[in-house]
Amino acid sequence: MNGEWISGSLPGKKYLKVTHASGLQIYLYPMPGFSSNYAMFGTKYGSIDNEYTAPTGERVQLPEGIAHFLEHKLFESEEGDAFESYAKTGAYANAYTSFDRTCYLFSCANRFYENLKILLNFVRTPYFTAKTVAKEQGIIGQEIRMYRDMPSWRVLINMLEGMFHHHPVKIDIPGTEQTIAEITDKLLYGCYEKFYNLSNMFLILAGDFDPQQVLDFIEKNLKSCPPQTVQKSLPDEPQTVVTHQTELKMQVYKPLFCLGFKQPFTGSRISVQQAIYTALLLKVLVGPASPLYRTLLEKGLINEEFGVEHFTGRGFAVPMLEGESNNPEQVRQLFLQEVQRLRREGINEQLFNAVKREAYGKGLVRFDSAEGVCTMLCDAVVEEYSLFEYFKVLHAATVQNAEEMLSVFCEENAVLSVIRPLDANA
Repeated sequence: MNGEWISGSLPGKKYLKVTHASGLQIYLYPMPGFSSNYAMFGTKYGSIDNEYTAPTGERVQLPEGIAHFLEHKLFESEEGDAFESYAKTGAYANAYTSFDRTCYLFSCANRFYENLKILLNFVRTPYFTAKTVAKEQGIIGQEIRMYRDMPSWRVLINMLEGMFHHHPVKIDIPGTEQTIAEITDKLLYGCYEKFYNLSNMFLILAGDFDPQQVLDFIEKNLKSCPPQTVQKSLPDEPQTVVTHQTELKMQVYKPLFCLGFKQPFTGSRISVQQAIYTALLLKVLVGPASPLYRTLLEKGLINEEFGVEHFTGRGFAVPMLEGESNNPEQVRQLFLQEVQRLRREGINEQLFNAVKREAYGKGLVRFDSAEGVCTMLCDAVVEEYSLFEYFKVLHAATVQNAEEMLSVFCEENAVLSVIRPLDANA
């Protein structure tokens, strides 16, 4: 397998990118002398991928939650459970399904190749029966009910439901009890064949290993398949929001809120430039070093639970604020006022540079762990940018770049989701 070493302006940092004959993208980041290894085997297939276009041109609809269901089932085989195999090697193993990806991972201090073989084997050996699917429906049904009763998750989903008319990001990752009841072993095999084709997958490894030895091992142990492309489909989504505020009462001590903004962009994904500039602006507006953050704290409108995030994926980009507050509406008001102030007066360059240095430093620190490297590479692969491009754009970002993003934070694009205590006044 031929590969390309990719480096950037960060001294001593580089990784090997290899395209396997099957189409699998392999990324190797050697860390000589490092005490542990980390591996991530993923597919660009998540909870939003409930629709695809068949070769005939027909649009095929899948049950909500099937990507998450498939993640659960892949650990099982006729021989047993992959977790049992990892328990014997002493490795930590896990998996997760998000909106736009599904990843299987392990970390270990020794027996690296043994653990890698387990990973390559169980992800590439699906085993589903009607009986095991029925059992999993009960297990995931419990998980669905747990998420439904989790205020911190509900406040996010409610915000997304208030923001998006059609985009499936507004749908719970595990689906509903009704939709998972539609899942069969035959449907799982069909889904696996389409979305777990190696041409739609990536393998990321970081740690103390010899790259050529790893590639030889992968070539020997990978169950390959002919490349094929699945045309994923997303419904058309207007720029308007469904509603500007949504409320729910749950068992909480203090109201929870999530204030999000529907960010416009062209193409299937927000650009790395837009993502970085927006994230920096969000920290300038209401990060811990900002005047507004101090004001909100002094007024008792937020506490240490408060945070910000730029939530992005295929077909969506949502900068948001979330936390606890007895008056979420006032938080929204003061935030929008701060946006207007910065439009008039401009961004404080000293504050912007401090925020940028912090973001750059936190990014560099992630190179000190194999997990951090794999996670960064995973984001870059799925979100379709170069890892070192991220640092180049971040380093070059200016106050003017951030000011261009101020238009994102307008009242027309805003959705406030609030979870109030059960005994709160109507």
